[in-house]
Amino acid sequence: MKWKQIFFTVAISALTALTVIWGYGTFFAKSNTYAGQESGVIPSNYKYAGLFDGNTPPGNTLDFTAPAEAATPAVVHIKTKTNAKQVNNSLPKRNPNNPFSDFFDDDMFNQLFGGRGRNVIPEQRASGSGIIISEDGYIVTNNHVVANADEIDVTLSNKKSYKAKVIGTDPSYDLAVIKVEAAGLPFLLYGNSDDVKIGQWVLAIGYPLNLETTVTAGIISAKARTLGLNKDKTGNSNLGVESFIQTDAAVNMGNSGGALINTDGKLVGVNSAIASPTGYYSGYSYAIPVNIVKKVVDDLIKFGTVQRGFLGISFVNAGDLSDDDKKREGIPLDADGIYVSLVPTDGGAYEAGIRKGDIIKKINDQDIVSGAEMQGLISRQKPGDKVPVTYLRNGKEKTAVVTLKNQAGNYEIVKTEAVLDKLGADLITLDSKKAKEYGIGGGVVVKKINEGALNDQTRMKDGFVILKVNDKEVKSVEEMKAVVGANKDITISGFYPGYDGVYEYPISLDEL
Repeated sequence: MKWKQIFFTVAISALTALTVIWGYGTFFAKSNTYAGQESGVIPSNYKYAGLFDGNTPPGNTLDFTAPAEAATPAVVHIKTKTNAKQVNNSLPKRNPNNPFSDFFDDDMFNQLFGGRGRNVIPEQRASGSGIIISEDGYIVTNNHVVANADEIDVTLSNKKSYKAKVIGTDPSYDLAVIKVEAAGLPFLLYGNSDDVKIGQWVLAIGYPLNLETTVTAGIISAKARTLGLNKDKTGNSNLGVESFIQTDAAVNMGNSGGALINTDGKLVGVNSAIASPTGYYSGYSYAIPVNIVKKVVDDLIKFGTVQRGFLGISFVNAGDLSDDDKKREGIPLDADGIYVSLVPTDGGAYEAGIRKGDIIKKINDQDIVSGAEMQGLISRQKPGDKVPVTYLRNGKEKTAVVTLKNQAGNYEIVKTEAVLDKLGADLITLDSKKAKEYGIGGGVVVKKINEGALNDQTRMKDGFVILKVNDKEVKSVEEMKAVVGANKDITISGFYPGYDGVYEYPISLDEL
């Protein structure tokens, strides 16, 4: 009996252990993260390269074949086309019955006899790179790669090509998400950009100068760099987010939107810019850290716009202040950190007790010495998140928990529908038969103008057909939502059926 009891106990214990392991793998190990990536799921492109199977070369080797083999199938070539357009800013006018109609068409008549002038912008083509981040076709790239494009073509390393649509963009971060309709695609796993070290080997992968897939190697030269390149949708550089990883891996025109990977083949950054007096690689390139990318991508896919939290201060780097400035403000000459120069009373920082003259030393318990580092940390948060901020006041260290707000000073989630509501109009997708009759691919009809920005700021009339928003073609209400995003300033382009010309209406929307 004793042996039977021992055997029964051992069997029950083994069965329990197997059940726990199975349950963890089923319910916890595959929890969703960003853009369809699941923890524990390894794409086939990594398996074929031999990464994560116990045979990975040691980290100090200079053999980059495994990470390059894993990553190149997931980096794509993006080609864009922006159609030529004619812009006529005059008020609607019926097609003229001029006496020369039988001899000249209206365009020729206007050109010869000084009719309503048109500004012609020629067709433009460009190319860049992108990174597949999910097997169902989500791709991250730079905003400047796809901005204003009417057509986007994506070519994989195996030469397969797809048409892509824009999911969302944000010039403040210089990031965009596009999507192709495909399944079972190779994709890059996210790494952790906080873990990268100065001197660490990295690879840059992309399509520079219209070449085929190109891999270059270098080291991390610096972190949290700022260049003053990024601007928000209104052109305000103060709201641009920059905390670049600097590397000496060779990057050229066309590499924009491509991958910066570590020696495990994981994505640590999106290549975005170079420092160059000639326009070509001159020694340094810059990538957006993947920890920022993940947050922006997730927001663009879920909401169509980035949910950005603001600390609610104006600041300068304490290290950038002159000795005279420090003496005047009562700051120790050897002080570093972030000097708070202004605290609006409606911001989260003021409500948490932070005041002008404080020196911020830590965000989320991480030491910071520059505004780029602070931006990099805050930009990962959304309105309503609580962030511990450690600061010095009169030589004493204090900690406050700041509840971040959005740009409008509240905690609401911003959705593209909210912006469209501010236009104050009933919008419908143009019927396909009507579109064919008008000779266009599609558009959005302003069925009725109600109270709102269109009524208050423009002379637009009911029946206007919207073709573009901010020079981006829209063929449906859904596409218009994606393009508008959280813009405060937009320009709507379109026409009136039966009238001559393309008309533009600039509109300023109230802050959300």
